[in-house]
Amino acid sequence: MVNGNRLWNNLMKLSEIGKTEEGGISRFSFTKEDFRARAFVKELMQEAGLQVREDPIGNVIGRKEGNGKNAEPILMGSHLDTVYNGGAFDGALGVIAGIEVMHSLQENQVELMHPVEVIAFLDEEGARFSSGMLGSHAIAGALTEKHLKLKDTQGKTLETVLEENGYSPETVFDASRHDEKIKAYLELHVEQGKVLEAHNVPVGIVTGIAGPLWIKFKIEGKEGHAGSTPMKGRKDALAAGAEIIQLIEKEAAATDTTVGTVGTLKISPGGVNIIPGYMEFTLDLRDVSPSVRDRVEEAIRKGANAIAERRGLKLEMEVLQNVPPVECDEPLQKFIEESMKEQGFNYIHLSTGAAHDANQMSRISPVGMIFVRSPNGMSHSPEEWSHQEDCVKGADVLYHTLIKTADKARREG
Repeated sequence: MVNGNRLWNNLMKLSEIGKTEEGGISRFSFTKEDFRARAFVKELMQEAGLQVREDPIGNVIGRKEGNGKNAEPILMGSHLDTVYNGGAFDGALGVIAGIEVMHSLQENQVELMHPVEVIAFLDEEGARFSSGMLGSHAIAGALTEKHLKLKDTQGKTLETVLEENGYSPETVFDASRHDEKIKAYLELHVEQGKVLEAHNVPVGIVTGIAGPLWIKFKIEGKEGHAGSTPMKGRKDALAAGAEIIQLIEKEAAATDTTVGTVGTLKISPGGVNIIPGYMEFTLDLRDVSPSVRDRVEEAIRKGANAIAERRGLKLEMEVLQNVPPVECDEPLQKFIEESMKEQGFNYIHLSTGAAHDANQMSRISPVGMIFVRSPNGMSHSPEEWSHQEDCVKGADVLYHTLIKTADKARREG
């Protein structure tokens, strides 16, 4: 069992780093708030008896060696960064709970055969560089040169920011553990939805994680005078974009599982009496099923091209991010379920539309996820909250799941 008061106190202390006037938290990668959070977490890791290091891209890793010879490591973790004016639990709970599990194992004198690592991943949210999960991309061996060219709102590339903060862009790819055999990756996270609350249960077993596909649509038409240009024959980029957005809503809604969101929009030249000659917008498309998401994407692309062709416009669709959906490992789901039953916790199985570092970690390891109830489903907001009792239950489940994962490996060995 974990120390619930210590877990909660550390979580609340972390929530003070990057606190905004609105009551939320803003911690973006490679900012002073980010480095303060990393320093705090490193101290907690050391207190828990972990050997602490940063990898070449800035992931913070605390490791405890196991008793087994050449045993594969078991990883736990989440992220420390937030969206703008975000909440105290998204990501942070998973990091603090992972450390608490290791601290409690040490106090309870529980020895494991496998090495265990707790990872605080860099930049999961993508709030600074508009591309998420940079740290887990790097560990999974999925980071590319294209990521280094990503720019923040000040026009600085990730490559430049790394150099300014003492990191070497040439060595960030050495963070990859793609060739290493990992036993399992476990992540505790707040649900960020209302499913657990609707079923009146504190915790849940995640069966699948939707992968976000981000596409930027760029529509090039021809600007003109709003009064003297007849409707027939106009090359109105905004009108075409509006039609494509309606198509997105129609195709996503047709599946009952897919969600499609147009979150940003830019129109040029932007005059009240000028026909828009250019429009761009972004699409976030998600589904837990890769085949369903691919089918919806294909329908949207086909329909959007037809709209542009009919209107005589130029259309470009640029993929900004493509994170594959993930099916959680069934043996790990069973360990999580056994842990919940043994603790007497009510639970359900559920999938999630939110992406997590587990999406990337699934490239190199089986993954298991535990959800904690989010009252009112609030997240990415100062109103984000999870009750202490639920957070402690989630951490207890993580504690026992870790032991079961290691015990299973011992029996197999």
